[in-house]
Amino acid sequence: MIDMHNTPPLALSQDTDTLGPHEWGLLRIVADLRQSREELHRTRHPLGIRELPSREAIVRIVNDLRSALFPTYYGAPDLTDESVDYYVGQTLESNLRLLHEQIRRALRFLPELRETSDADLSAKAFAIAREFGTQLPQIRALLVSDIQAAFSGDPAAQHITEILLCYPGVWAMTHHRLAHALHHLGVPLLARFINEIAHSLTGIDIHPGATIGPSFFIDHGTGVVIGETAVIGQHVRVYQAVTLGAKSFPSTSDGTLVKGNARHPIVEDDVVIYAGATILGRVTIGRGSLIGGNVWLTHSVPPGSNVSQGKVREGCGPDAGNAYGA
Repeated sequence: MIDMHNTPPLALSQDTDTLGPHEWGLLRIVADLRQSREELHRTRHPLGIRELPSREAIVRIVNDLRSALFPTYYGAPDLTDESVDYYVGQTLESNLRLLHEQIRRALRFLPELRETSDADLSAKAFAIAREFGTQLPQIRALLVSDIQAAFSGDPAAQHITEILLCYPGVWAMTHHRLAHALHHLGVPLLARFINEIAHSLTGIDIHPGATIGPSFFIDHGTGVVIGETAVIGQHVRVYQAVTLGAKSFPSTSDGTLVKGNARHPIVEDDVVIYAGATILGRVTIGRGSLIGGNVWLTHSVPPGSNVSQGKVREGCGPDAGNAYGA
């Protein structure tokens, strides 16, 4: 971590009086920046890795994968029944080659692979990219279930095309389904990169480690946060500004936060969580429950519960009426 308050000051910049009217003083600026990088405010990875995954390449990968999964929506505009398979195959071939290279770069950051040779690292990256490719039909099936859930769950939705082209929740879930697969294949840096691109585009922040079942619908979406160890069942619907977060962050004796422990909620099947609700900790939201807007919840609730601010009604569920009722 960089502490800007306790670092020594840089050398004074060159006196501007000695510069000509059209000179920037770049020699001194460059020298000061080097001193900042190398001595005073270092941020470089301990191994000195310079070959980083490329944001531009990852954006292209996700866009091309989206085109391969839904070619009639995101692919070339002149596709026909005869040409669509050729287009998908060609897109995937170039895409997986690009993905292989980005995986290779990302794997170098894993501590267990620090001593791996370049050839072995490349072979491992190729195997991961190939396995990822075989999972694309399953990923598409999950995304279709999410799209159908959006159509069923939003009375304003006119047709599937509107959902595919306009709904930020589906856009975010496309990134998440792809990133989650890479996360489980052992490329967490690349997976996180993909989800942060979606976060910047949609305002929906889903950690790639979160496990989300089929038919998941995020309505509106802005401000939704889903933590790394959250587990969400099937047919779950959440609205804007919902947080599934951690209640506390255990640390070791030296103050270092414990990584990877289960600290986010479990949301069972057929749950609806309305706008602004915050659910924290490793709690369980029972199947068929309805969580009202702006609820702050830090304990488990049984199946079929109806939770509003300051009130819990058991055995009600989403078919029992208003989430804000007594």
